[in-house]
Amino acid sequence: MYPRIPEKAEPTSKIISISKKRQITIPQKYFEKTNFGNEAECIFVEGSIIIRPLRSELREEFFDEILEDLISQGFSGKELVEKFREARKKNKPAIGELVAEADRIAYGIQKAATINDVFTEDTESEE
Repeated sequence: MYPRIPEKAEPTSKIISISKKRQITIPQKYFEKTNFGNEAECIFVEGSIIIRPLRSELREEFFDEILEDLISQGFSGKELVEKFREARKKNKPAIGELVAEADRIAYGIQKAATINDVFTEDTESEE
């Protein structure tokens, strides 16, 4: 089963080649319509691969928060830069997973957590 296509989507398709090195070329009209930059996000959903522009604005919001937190901890100068690089490297996979989870929920592939799931105390772990 393929992922649901959003109702407002304009479904189009084109057969593309895959090189021996597993590389593909995004057709020019798709590339231009989607505003790809230098990076793409590759998502595996229900046996299909979705390739889309990397949502850098979402990552930047998280990175801004990391930077603000480091500054509030008193880091500055070169030490701030080093700590920021470390935190960014550590958090990048987690941010990607948060975005992927949000997409799975939006496409109806995964159920969202309820308030009870988030705030109910886990009595087993406290014992």
